[in-house]
This record gives sequence, structure tokens and C-alpha cells, in this order.
Amino acid sequence: MPDVVLPVLNEAEALPGVLGVMPAGYRPIVVDNESEDGSGEIAAGLGAEVVREPQRGFGAACYAGLRAARGEVVCFMDCDGSLDPGELPALVAMLGEGADLVLGARRPERGAWPTHAKVANRVLVRELRRRTGLRLEDIGPMRAARREPLIELGIRDRRSGWPLEMVVRAGAAGWTIAERGVPYLRRSGRSKVTGTVRGTIGAIADMSAILRHIDAAASE
Repeated sequence: MPDVVLPVLNEAEALPGVLGVMPAGYRPIVVDNESEDGSGEIAAGLGAEVVREPQRGFGAACYAGLRAARGEVVCFMDCDGSLDPGELPALVAMLGEGADLVLGARRPERGAWPTHAKVANRVLVRELRRRTGLRLEDIGPMRAARREPLIELGIRDRRSGWPLEMVVRAGAAGWTIAERGVPYLRRSGRSKVTGTVRGTIGAIADMSAILRHIDAAASE
């Protein structure tokens, strides 16, 4: 049974919709990152396993969910209504076809992806390609991998650099990284990261630190 890690910070509005369409056989692990709107209680009432993570940060929440996971395969996705859990089985199937890490490359509907966030992602992907040779379209939040090898990667970032560090470490370890297009919808409520210029700037700073580590390692 694949586990699905859902980092949550004040997603009371979106939780019922996301959990209500979770594919059969996929176990949701909601990581409540100190929500103030009762998100954890709502998720528990809907039957999800709830993990409390007091350290704020996307990476901290993802890591807590990874530690709590028990299945052979673990998936990650945002819990804001922008991604459809129904896409997860297709990503997981690619693990059985030779991939070690599968990323959902976002295909946004009109108005789903703020321009400043889209441009920042494009620049990030370009820099990742230049530094590592990885030919990716997106550093998207929906992904699937096998749990034990993922733990062994030793991802350290506990903020917004977590998704990028996962890809960088996987590439350095010789993993086969694959992508599959997934719809990207307008989220419920306002994003804490990409929905604001300030949040995007913070994410860029975290991910830029990961890229600098690549440069430092290459120069040694």
C-alpha cells in the first residue's frame, strides 16, 4: 500500500476534497505543520493518519511524513486542491517500469500558477540542467519513490529546498528520474509560498542554497 505524505498548514478548506478522492489502497499521512484552522482535527475525522510537526517548514513536514510512512512506496503532494490524487497511480506505475523517482510535471490551467512563481521555476530548472545535466521540465510537488532508498538519500533541507535537494541527491546517486505531466489546478485559498512574491523569494533563497552546494562540490 503506497503512503501519501500531505504537508498541511491551514488547509481546512481543501482537505475534504483532497482526501475524498484519494485512490483506493493509498494511505494518506497528513502532516500538520502547526495549523491554526483545525486542519489536523479535520483530517483525523476524515480517516487520515495525522502527524504533528511543530518545526515550521515544507521540508520539515515532508521529512516527518517520510519517517511516519511504512509502505514500500511513498508519494508526496500538496494538499491545497491544486493536484489530483487520482494521478498518483500512474506515477507509481512508472516505478515498476524502471524509474527510481517520478515527478509530476505541472500542466497548469489558466490562472493556477502565478507568473512570478512560474518564471522562478523556469529559471530554477534551467540552472539545474546546467549544473547537473538532468533534463527535467519542472521541480513539481507531486512525486513518488521507494521509501527506504529515499531515506538513505539523507535529505537535509527542512524548508522550501526539500524538493530540489531530493532531485539533486537522487541524480548524484545515479537514480533514474522520470516525469509525467499532471494537471495543475487553482488551489483552495492562498498559497503560503507561490501565492505571494515574498513566499516565492523565500523559496528561491532556499533552493539557491542547494544549487550553491552543487557548485561547491564540483569545485572540490
